[in-house]
Amino acid sequence: MTETAARKATGPAWPRLGLTQETIVFFIAIAFFAVFAVTLPGFLASDNLLSLLQNVSVLGILGVAMGIVVIGRGIDLAMVATMAMSTAWTISLMNAGTDAVSAVLLGLGFAAVIGIVMGILIAYVEIPAIFATLAMSTVIYGFGRLALVDLDVIYVPEDADWLRALSGSVGGVPLPVIWFGLVALLAYAFLRFTRRGRYIYAMGDNYEAARITGIPARPMTVLQYLLSSVIAFGAGIITASLLATVNIRVAQSTMVYDVILVVVLGGIGLSGGKGGVRNVIVGTVLIGILLNGMTIMDLSFTLQNLVKGAVLLVAIIVDSFVNPRDEQTAQQGDI
Repeated sequence: MTETAARKATGPAWPRLGLTQETIVFFIAIAFFAVFAVTLPGFLASDNLLSLLQNVSVLGILGVAMGIVVIGRGIDLAMVATMAMSTAWTISLMNAGTDAVSAVLLGLGFAAVIGIVMGILIAYVEIPAIFATLAMSTVIYGFGRLALVDLDVIYVPEDADWLRALSGSVGGVPLPVIWFGLVALLAYAFLRFTRRGRYIYAMGDNYEAARITGIPARPMTVLQYLLSSVIAFGAGIITASLLATVNIRVAQSTMVYDVILVVVLGGIGLSGGKGGVRNVIVGTVLIGILLNGMTIMDLSFTLQNLVKGAVLLVAIIVDSFVNPRDEQTAQQGDI
């Protein structure tokens, strides 16, 4: 692997120190863990650590999906709405008597259609991703609330043992952690060892050059958003298995910014073409520890959002220095 390729795989190196943003964030996560372990009663309790792992897993799965999109120089602000409404419809269908396989396939199909529509709007209609996905988030929630589900909170059917089993454990390891690891491994293999994965990096690095060299940039953009929506549906199913409910109001929460924070803080540049799954993992670990610590400290929801917003702002500022926009990026308008 060349030096340039290695830098794209791990994130940009910091001058003179030879450290990547990924490495720095990893050490910060360890420091936070050590401080919380010493100062917060109950942080090291098995129940809390189990909750931390489970919450980190769902956030990490969404982070992997967002990472794939951001590497290709896009963004998916509709991800959480897709997760909430597709999963809620699936559970609602099961409650109405639809068999589990059909309900899951319909929910998956709904999520896939959302991803394809967003990809078409961005690739072919040429609407900037940030506006297309923001608008789609509102459309998804409104359509789902009017046509698909009647309640804000949908409960998992009592006989859905297969769904509850998804949040069990194997050898003491929570299954959501295993699902996160599996999604991360598949995404890593896709980005590193497939032609389409290399296309995504090329598009993120220089979209126009990628098109000139014959890369099917528009279909690849559709594929990015299709993958993002399908993975989001999977994260929704795992969340439903953990909570035994689906709350569609999460679609209007700040969760999508937590996902963006995981991606940017981990070292995937918003300018595209850089980073990978490892960046998502370290970003997920840090934010998971931070959120868990703030919860134990009983900080108000408003204060937690303030802290997360400040961290996200700092991460974006750092990203703008570490991954400066070039002329081609500026002309395209990024996301």
